[in-house]
Amino acid sequence: MPEAVVRQPGTLAKDKQTIMAITSDTADTNHVTIADRVAQLRQGMAGQLPAHVADAFGAEQADLQASGVPAGVAAPGATMPDARLLDVHGEPTTLAGAIGGRSAVIVLYRGAWCPYCNLTLRAYEEDLVPQLAQRGIALVAISPQKPDGSLSMREKNGLTFTVLSDPGNQIAAGLGVLTAPTDDARAAQRVLGLELSEANADGTHGIPMPTVAIVDGTGIIRWIDVHPDYTTRTEVAGILDAVSTLV
Repeated sequence: MPEAVVRQPGTLAKDKQTIMAITSDTADTNHVTIADRVAQLRQGMAGQLPAHVADAFGAEQADLQASGVPAGVAAPGATMPDARLLDVHGEPTTLAGAIGGRSAVIVLYRGAWCPYCNLTLRAYEEDLVPQLAQRGIALVAISPQKPDGSLSMREKNGLTFTVLSDPGNQIAAGLGVLTAPTDDARAAQRVLGLELSEANADGTHGIPMPTVAIVDGTGIIRWIDVHPDYTTRTEVAGILDAVSTLV
């Protein structure tokens, strides 16, 4: 399954025109599940990426699928790691401060440049936020990108929940879900106009595996779901089932 990136400064005119159309907007948001949205995105991307770019992303995804969830991922019962984070305006905060003593759903995503992240957070806004609000549960999304990337993600997807930047991937590392693209994948990203070290707040290439954790009011992880393959994500129904059972 190929990947695209959402922002494209454009180095090759022909590729730029093609790639500009390959964004998360391709996904039909009338679909119920995230898997449905991803399938729609795949249809829009099919045959649009340069072959060597699609091959690089496909090889990376195959490796991630084969490797599976890494050993040492935080388990239910562990304390949710915290760190010095930045809000969308660059002001310092912490995860505990953002949650405010409430139970919360914590989402780790890769960045505003990732179409799978865009369609997932949009799905959470549409289908998950109203359900969580009825239960008094917070939703917080965290990525390693600069605060302006977080602001862009929030604005273009109309997100009403908290979106934070984690310079250095401190929370991802604490959960054991920190990874990085392969050299070939990074080269493919550059063809599409993305230099990950420029998007990330700490200038590195580190990104989290897409992860959802549910924490209780004391900051204890009650449930966690990790997706090594970034083309798959935690479904809204799975989160709600866990919330109903655990919180």
